[in-house]
This record gives sequence, structure tokens and C-alpha cells, in this order.
Amino acid sequence: MAANAALPPPGPGRIEFGPQPASSPLFTTVIIVVVIASLYFGREVFVPIALSILLSFALAPPVRWMRRIRIPRIPAVLLVVMLAFAAIAAFATVVAWQVGDLAQGLPRYQRNIEAKIESFQVGPPGGALFGRASKMLEDLGRKIEEEQEPEAEQAGAASGEEAPPIPVEIHEPPPSAMETLQTILLPLISPLATAGIVIVFVIFMLLKREDLRDRLIRLFGSHDLSRTTEALTDAAHRVGTYLLMQLVVNATYGLPVAIGLWFIGVPNPLLWGMLATVLRFVPYIGPIVSAFFPLALAIAVDPGWTTFLWVAALLVIIELISNNVVEPWLYGASTGLSPVAIIAAAIFWTWLWGPIGLLLSTPLTVCLVVLGQHVPQLAFLDVLFGSEPVLTPHEALYQRLLVGDPDEAAERAEEFLQEHTLAAFYNEVAIAALALAERDRKRDALDDDRRARVVESTMLLLENLADHNDVQPASEEELAEGGETPSEGGDEPVEPPLPVADEIAPPPGRITSDQLVVCAGARGDLDEAAAAMLAQLLTREGGNVRTLACESLQGTRLKELELGDPAVLVLSYMNADSLAHARFLVRRLRRRVPHATIMLGLWTYTPEDMARRDPVDASGADHVETSLADAVNDIVERLAAGAPANEADATTEPPQLALASGAAR
Repeated sequence: MAANAALPPPGPGRIEFGPQPASSPLFTTVIIVVVIASLYFGREVFVPIALSILLSFALAPPVRWMRRIRIPRIPAVLLVVMLAFAAIAAFATVVAWQVGDLAQGLPRYQRNIEAKIESFQVGPPGGALFGRASKMLEDLGRKIEEEQEPEAEQAGAASGEEAPPIPVEIHEPPPSAMETLQTILLPLISPLATAGIVIVFVIFMLLKREDLRDRLIRLFGSHDLSRTTEALTDAAHRVGTYLLMQLVVNATYGLPVAIGLWFIGVPNPLLWGMLATVLRFVPYIGPIVSAFFPLALAIAVDPGWTTFLWVAALLVIIELISNNVVEPWLYGASTGLSPVAIIAAAIFWTWLWGPIGLLLSTPLTVCLVVLGQHVPQLAFLDVLFGSEPVLTPHEALYQRLLVGDPDEAAERAEEFLQEHTLAAFYNEVAIAALALAERDRKRDALDDDRRARVVESTMLLLENLADHNDVQPASEEELAEGGETPSEGGDEPVEPPLPVADEIAPPPGRITSDQLVVCAGARGDLDEAAAAMLAQLLTREGGNVRTLACESLQGTRLKELELGDPAVLVLSYMNADSLAHARFLVRRLRRRVPHATIMLGLWTYTPEDMARRDPVDASGADHVETSLADAVNDIVERLAAGAPANEADATTEPPQLALASGAAR
């Protein structure tokens, strides 16, 4: 019981299978190897089952539609399955007829192919030289063979050896009618048997769909019906949507290809259009293979290159329209797979199950990703193959800062800023990234050099974003025009995405006073980076801001520091355990600037910390803020209600971002 109580609770939307035995990486590896070996050696069984499951996912919506119009279940299932397999059989028949017609016409194009091969041998610069060199080598080899034959005959006669034996050829009688029939039928037995098994499985899966679902729920997650049902529904919906949308996308690609090839004059355009429709189910590789055949035929049918160029232009244009218009409109990212995962899945399933595995690679991987999203033990599948980012924005930013890549960090920031303001980026992402750095520093996982690299990259990032203008928020009229769109299930309305406009000039700052605000990194260079963010946000609000490095607040340097007469002095801390340090620093600053409002920015202070200890009483500061957004709003309000600026403020330094050289904590 104690071991079970130590298990972490399941995450949101995940299925907990109850108490799990402790498993080592070796045990997990053995299980994976056993599963892969079973799939490989049992492919004769698993391939029909996989095909049946995917076809049942695709045919379930038509069956449900027939059930809604009061058609009984058995007739509805039989009708849908008969229509589906009749369409597949008709498709295969048309393809076979087109292939036979193409085979009869290929000899007519032999002369064109030979002429183009000759043009390649002679046409390019230096082609004649290579042709002559090749002919010279052939003649030289022939002469050597002719000289060796008489010498071999003379040597044999001198040694008294007999002449070489005469070769004997054995001619078998022509096969009988039964043998010919067996030769034709035997290769067809396996595909026909697989097709029969698939038809039977699909019929029974559609007839017993609810019963099979209940059995899976009982087997895997009967103690959590809600999450198990959600997982099964998600898998069925995502795979069914993928198959349907992919069929529509492929049809909208293959039909224009067939029509275009017919206008150009390429033989058998219907065959190439149907082939393009089928092969596009294979990601990335399929479109290339489907384009190869009409291009090769265009070379054969035309003595020149005009037909080839027209076909190439047609395929490129249709591919661009399909990828950039049709797919985002109909298909989008409904699979939830990353591009790398799609390629890796195609390679893996092709190795495992051959061409059938290549066709099934994407739907099968979608099912694995759904399992990873709902089963904690299989979460690594979602991480490996899913399309969702595996790192949060602040984790991704911190990773780029760790390697000292401010340009990549700026690109990630711009992605976030497409839908959010700069203040939100600093408040929600950048400060959280610095908090990760502070956590690593406290547990000695971040040495001084790497910490300095993080701070330097952060300062460069702030410099890159200094001129950024926030996007214009959607107005009430635009939201009203957008209205509400029904969800895919038709049950609840879903708000449309907010329209995003181009960047606009920043609005006039809210700070109208020129009173001085000092932002200081209180204890270290990470604190200085946070202070620089606050200073930049206040400068964008129209404030008169000055930044201080943490070294200037230490020891005798504070006595020599010219602080001026600030209205607000903000001390930034990334370390939540710095209240003792803050108490002594606030006392010393009180003697220097008795009229200033001293504010602590405890950027990693949590509500639990606040409930355990009041930071105002512990530090003696006038005010404490735990987020940049609240600090900016508080300073704006204080300056709006404050007195006019002193003349001493005019002698203060202009706003600047102080690069930290590092300080010991």
C-alpha cells in the first residue's frame, strides 16, 4: 500500500492503469523489442487486422449517417461495405485496363527514346569526346580478345588437349493448361485471401463497434470511463478525419493532373491521375513517384522536349496549389504528427510490413500518438511523434539562451509576439526563463561562464526587441463581424480566432511625469537582466528610467553612487530567498534616498511564499511586486499621483540597459 501511495497522480486527460510494477529501462526495451518482433513475424495476421481497423474508422461515419435516417444496422453496414469495396474493385479494374493499353503502345515510342539517349551522348559539351573514348576502349578490348583466342588454340593443340565440349541445351515441353492456370492464380491467392479477411473483419467491426469499444474500455481503463472513452473517441475521430480529408485532397490533386495531361496529349491520362491519387497517401515519397511516370512518358512520346516541360510545369503548379491552398483548407494539421515523425514512420512501417506498411504508416502512427497523449506509460510516443511543441515557450527560450544564440531566441520571441504583447512576453516567458536559470544556479547546475552567457544573450535579446511594436488588438466591431462558428461536432459554439493586423506605432506612454525611476539588479547578473526588462517596459510607457548594476550597490560603492532624486527605486531579485539581503540593502538605501518609494521585485516569489512570510515586513520595503506587469502598472499609478519632478532629475543619466559583468551571490 505504501508503494502504491507513492505513485504520482495521473495527468489531465491521461488514463491510469492502476498500480504498475517498477520497470527498468532494460525491461521496457525488452517489451518494445518483443512487440516489434511480433509485428514483423506475425504480419500475415496483423496486416489484415490493421487494414480492417482503419477501414472501419473510415466507414463508420457513413454507417452512422444511415442509422440516423432509420436504416437498420445490418443493411446499413452491408450496403456501405459493398459500395466501398465495389469502388476499390472498380478502381483496380480501370488501373489494370489502362496499364494494359499503355503496354501495347510502348513499342511505338522506342525510336524517340533512342534519339534522346543519343542526344544525351553527343549533345552536351564534351559528349563527342566521351563517345569516342568509349568506342576506342571497346575496340581495344575486342582486339585483345581476338589476339588471345589463336594463342589459346595453339597452346591447346601443342599440349594435346581435347577441344572444349559442345554445350548442350535442354528444352522443356511447353506447360500444360493446368500449369499455366496455376502460374497465374497462385500469386493472386494471397492478396485475395487478405481482401476476404479484411472484408469479413470490417463487417464485424462495424456491426459490433460498440461492443468492441466496451471490451477495450474494460480491458484498459474501466476504472476511468471518461478518460478511456475520450482516448478511443479521439483516436477514431483523428484517424477517420485524416483518411477522409486525405482522400478529398488526393482527389482534388489527381483530377486536375488527369485533365491537364489529357490536354497536353500524354497517353493514358486517366491512369496517371488515378495513380497520383493513390500514391499521395504515401507522405513525401508518393508525389515524387507519381510524377516520375508521366514525366518519363512525356520524354518517350515527344521527339522534342516541349511535352516534358509542359508536364513538369503542370505537376509543379498543381503541387503548389494543393500544398498551400487545398491542404491547409481541408486537411491542416489534423493528424497531429510532426514532419520528421511522418518520414520516420514511413521508413519503419515499410521495413516492418512492406508496401502495405508504407500506406498505413501515417494512420498507424496517429494511433500511437493518441495512445501517448492518454496513457502515461506511453507518453514518450507523443513526445517523439507529436506535432505539439515539447518545450514550453520559456523552456525553449532558456535553451537558446544557454547555448548563446540570441538570434534564435529573438525568432522564438517573435513567434510569441505575433499574438501577444511585448509586456506579456517579458512577464510570462522571459522572466520564467530567468527563473529556470536561477534554479539551475542554486543547485550548482549553472556555472559562472554559462550564467554570464545567459545574461549576455538576454541583453542582446532585449536590444533586438527594443523597437518592436505590438500588433493591433481586434476591435469590438471585428469580433462582432466574426461571430461564432459551430464546432466540428455541432454541439457547442467555438469563438473564431482573433484577427491579427500589421504592426502599428506604439501608443503614447501612460507616464507623463519626468520623475526618475531607478531599476537595479539587487544581487547578481540575473537580477540585472530582469531589471533591464522592467526598465525597457517603463521606457516604452514614457518613463524617465535609469538602470544600475548590482556592483554599484555593494559596500563603499553605494556611498559614492550618484542616485539623484528618484521617485521610485526598484530592486529586482530572481532569488526568492533574498529577504535578508533585501532588508539590509533597503536600510542603506533609505539613508541615501529617504523620499523615494522603494519597491522589491521578487519575480520568483510564489503565493505560497507570500502566505508563509510577508515580504514587506521582512524587508522593510514600501511595496513588493511579483510580476513585471503589476510592477509597471503600480509605478505608472504612483508617478501619476506624485509631485512634480525635482530639478535634480535633469542631471540624471539617460535610460540605458546595463550589461552585467557578474556578481557573487
